Amino acid sequence: MAIKPLRLNKGDTIGVIAPASPPNKDNLKRSLSFLEELGLKVKMGDHVYDQYGYLAGKDEDRLADLHKMFLDKEIKAIICAGGGYGTSRIASQIDYYLIKNNPKIFWGYSDITFLHTAIRQQTGLVTFHGPMLASDIGKEDADPLSKKYFSQLFEPFVLDYPEGVSNLETLVDGNASGILTGGNLSLLASTIGTPYEIDTKNKLLLIEDINEEPRAVDRMLNQLHMAGKLEDAAGLIIGDFNNCVPQRDLSLELDEVLDTYIKKVNKPALKGFNIGHCSPHISVPLGVRAELDATNKKLTIESGIE
Repeated sequence: MAIKPLRLNKGDTIGVIAPASPPNKDNLKRSLSFLEELGLKVKMGDHVYDQYGYLAGKDEDRLADLHKMFLDKEIKAIICAGGGYGTSRIASQIDYYLIKNNPKIFWGYSDITFLHTAIRQQTGLVTFHGPMLASDIGKEDADPLSKKYFSQLFEPFVLDYPEGVSNLETLVDGNASGILTGGNLSLLASTIGTPYEIDTKNKLLLIEDINEEPRAVDRMLNQLHMAGKLEDAAGLIIGDFNNCVPQRDLSLELDEVLDTYIKKVNKPALKGFNIGHCSPHISVPLGVRAELDATNKKLTIESGIE
């Protein structure tokens, strides 16, 4: 059964952690003023500014920040500073019982996909796939629409993907409904064969990625295909594949790769969502019911908070 976290109120305190790579410090600092504009207070994790190679501190320290924020009764939501790489390194060490007994809003995307998948499947907690502080909100050209969808944390409402934000393309006609799951394709593929392997059975599967050549996207989709994850899904939601272009003369185009697998499984599929490494980035809750009308190019998602 899904556990929806409690909504935010003005005056609440937000915890900020960096469970993957080191965040851009200037962007992170700028992003905090946005949280203050929302009427929120901020508590930084002890190791947000740590650096250990391409990681934001050692595994035990990033893990400690995650646990501490879920345990802290003052913290009402946890927002990730950025992605990069590193969350899969701590997934097997997380105390999921602690999280299940201290449910709260958890927000991020990209490398955070591994945590979304593991936390939801181990605890039932609804989490949020949305733009992060240093990676997105703190940039000088941050899109107002990306910021707008933080409002779903304060008041429950049914989220209809807004018309006109992006050009949606029907790949396979039809309607499908189910729990919304997924996120970054690279991270979803990396769950296969682990205790946190993505469960797509009768679910709507969201995929997105960045800076992957078509042959890499092909490899990852083929892995999901051979593992039965595409066939198990009720429908497919294709988010933004930012800069996923050929880097060599001999290559398929990205659209050719996507079409191969999506039409092979023949489930309702809609492409072109501004969800992922894009601007604006429309944030969505994961672990709640959603309805996909691929024929009429509509996606409706229930609220992720109580």
